Amino acid sequence: MTLQANWSYPTTVKFGPGRIKELGEACLSLGIKNPLLVTDKILAQLDITQTALDILKSSGFEGPVFCEVDPNPNEVNLEAGLSAYRKGNHDGVVAFGGGSGIDLGKMVAFMAGQKRPIWDFEDIGDWWTRADSAAIAPIVAVPTTAGTGSEVGRASVITNSKSHEKKIIFHPKVLPSVVICDPELTVGMPPFVTAGTGLDAFAHCVEAFSSPHYHPMSQGIAVEGMRLVIENLPKVYNNPNDIEARSHMMSAAMMGATAFQKGLGAIHALSHPIGAMYNTHHGTTNAVCMPAVLDLNASEISQRFDQVAGYIGIQNGFKGFCTFVREFNASLKIPMNLSDLGIVNADVEKLTEAALKDPSCGGNPIALNSENVAKLIKDLL
Repeated sequence: MTLQANWSYPTTVKFGPGRIKELGEACLSLGIKNPLLVTDKILAQLDITQTALDILKSSGFEGPVFCEVDPNPNEVNLEAGLSAYRKGNHDGVVAFGGGSGIDLGKMVAFMAGQKRPIWDFEDIGDWWTRADSAAIAPIVAVPTTAGTGSEVGRASVITNSKSHEKKIIFHPKVLPSVVICDPELTVGMPPFVTAGTGLDAFAHCVEAFSSPHYHPMSQGIAVEGMRLVIENLPKVYNNPNDIEARSHMMSAAMMGATAFQKGLGAIHALSHPIGAMYNTHHGTTNAVCMPAVLDLNASEISQRFDQVAGYIGIQNGFKGFCTFVREFNASLKIPMNLSDLGIVNADVEKLTEAALKDPSCGGNPIALNSENVAKLIKDLL
């Protein structure tokens, strides 16, 4: 079955196979006359990117590309992107790719007209109000993975290359004005990327559902997002050309990013510093951390998982869910621990300190402290 739709929540979304053909039209609808396409180094060399550029050119745009984007984008990448944006006299951004490319593209659009350094807009209190909203350039987002959901997010994660800390930069206008979700763009992902990105979406939904904060809308979205990942990630992992399952995974990714307005937790509080310090894949790191975090939070979340387990296809409630997560990871060839992820001689003290500074801590059901975070890290090694 071909899944196709136009949505206005949480932003304008053009969803379905072949919708990439509407990229030029999307730029024109926002008044963009000279877009800069921002993507990562690997994607820049692939046919799907050339297709996007050809579509832009057929709509009258020159379609230059900026691709100096690291897997964990940092302020050095951002400065280079801003230089390209300003030299080219661009007036909008096409953020194209996975979480890295889209996050950096959003920040190029955000920072293009700002006069303060990026770290002044970290997601702390009302720091976002420091920004000149009128100076933020319009953004069209085109995801090529199904995981981060950055295409419907109001923030980007940028690594400070000097301190090796991941910082969340937030502003409501960082939410792209138009999103083109074309599942055909995701079929070329290798299995390990399909697994890692899909489990990132899963972690977003699991943590949003677990968060103690009050947000019934996000709670419902998180439940359905979990169900879609459980049913469809194995399908696309084993058959990358299953467009219907790819569509459901793209939906789950957007649902996870929408749901985590309710909060994230220890999974992300750990994976952010681990990724920043050891350059691991974010979604895969989330998956490695999930079993231990579920165990930590069991006393606070078991009842709510008992209530929804049947709907998402899990038997035996929360206990069954925990068993499922371990088996799910194994079936997708996810490393069992941080050592298997390639991390040796981990600095437990530094990781603990960084995790406790991460804003995701505030959404964890069990209050995090130096003792239980250090134990989590040691258990994961």
